Amino acid sequence: MSVVLVDAGGSNIGSVQAALARLGVAAELTQDPARIAAASHVILPGVGAAAPGMQRLRAANLVEPLRALRQPVLGVCLGMQLLFERSEESDTGCLGVIPGTVARIAAAPGVRVPHMGWNALQLQRPHALLGDLGANAYAYFVHSYAAPVGAATLASCEHGAAFSAIVQHRNFHGMQFHPERSSALGARLLRNFLAL
Repeated sequence: MSVVLVDAGGSNIGSVQAALARLGVAAELTQDPARIAAASHVILPGVGAAAPGMQRLRAANLVEPLRALRQPVLGVCLGMQLLFERSEESDTGCLGVIPGTVARIAAAPGVRVPHMGWNALQLQRPHALLGDLGANAYAYFVHSYAAPVGAATLASCEHGAAFSAIVQHRNFHGMQFHPERSSALGARLLRNFLAL
């Protein structure tokens, strides 16, 4: 197994790397398209806003190499949002490997934005990525934008309205929450991803 973390400048890179190390996996941090293409598994971490995230990927000449990947790919937090076609955040065109548009979470009475803290996952359809997840699955979220529930949704979450918490389209997967901060559930999901 050869796991790489795409070095797109996200502040969660170190914590994702540490979570993988706890699973016995030494993940290399790289911007090298050839190294990324040769990996068995690719993880795109990210924290922050869509426009700067895409700007970093473009500056590193990684947009087309990421779109061309055929091995299992996992986007985490902003990394998941960047897999979609577009984000309403600064009207940003994204990687476009998962259909749909990421939108701002609507504030409402009792609905705080950003959505921050533990929340329940609601499984939508079976997939190997969700193996051994019980009905009481809680993950740790920090985000203000979210992808809609659609054909790619494996698990959703409710915060004012339903949104996609885990997605899968072809070889591309995403987790809106932080698996590296989601205790045993996050470790299980990362193990499941590495088994794909």
